[in-house]
Amino acid sequence: MLGVQQWAEVRRLVLVEGRSQREVTRLTGLARDTVARAVASDMPPRYVRAPAGSKLDPFKEWICAQLREDPAIQAQRLREMAAELGYEGGKTIFDDYVREVRPRFRVRRTFQRTIYRPGELVQCDLWEPREPLPVGYGQRRRGWVVTAEVCWSRVIAGALIFSKEAPDILRGVGRCLERIGGLPEKVVWDRESAIAAGGRPSDEFAAFCGQLGIGWIILDRGDAQAKGALDRSHRFMRSNFLPGRSFANATDFQLQLDGWCDRVNGRVHRTIREVPAERLVAER
Repeated sequence: MLGVQQWAEVRRLVLVEGRSQREVTRLTGLARDTVARAVASDMPPRYVRAPAGSKLDPFKEWICAQLREDPAIQAQRLREMAAELGYEGGKTIFDDYVREVRPRFRVRRTFQRTIYRPGELVQCDLWEPREPLPVGYGQRRRGWVVTAEVCWSRVIAGALIFSKEAPDILRGVGRCLERIGGLPEKVVWDRESAIAAGGRPSDEFAAFCGQLGIGWIILDRGDAQAKGALDRSHRFMRSNFLPGRSFANATDFQLQLDGWCDRVNGRVHRTIREVPAERLVAER
């Protein structure tokens, strides 16, 4: 059962921020049907507590202690650990309790505009086009775009790749940095499996950064807000770059993407109210 706070957050993301239900599903980790029901219902869900003396009672403090240590730990993993300690109750009552108390242990983020220094950070991520891309001889392949955004100037760049393996992702990052024309102090990544599974940089990623003489920042698990600027750029790519375009092959896709980024970088940015390409000149 969906908690009241989760229900309210889902409706805020869809009805206030205008995000798609698919995007909210990805951001929250909730099932698509759960998100759809939350949006459709204008009444908050009611949680029916377990009756007194349930098999869950002896484990409630233990559950809270685990969530205090790791607020993002999955309910299934908690249930497996509890079973090893003797829990014999049901799945539903356990998961409902975890869902109810988890928000208490999440760090509340105060939202304020982040101030970046010139040359400090470049944010990187992966974005997937909606449809497979033509690669010749009538064949199509699933592709991804490595995206990079300079946090101070807001210049963006993208590189098409055809796998999420470290060599391809890092080649994409290198191409983006080449297009940007400079190296930041650090690159920012989420916990993409080929980059930093479990929050630790992979050997390939660390070697790549070491060769360039740059550092890195790995985002906390589930910290979607920290990628806000780049997520907005992804939404802009979906709504502005892809519609009305066709691509002959991968090279054509990349050339069109480069041209689109150049045009976007040459326009006044809505947030900073300056032209990113001009700010990049000063940033270098």
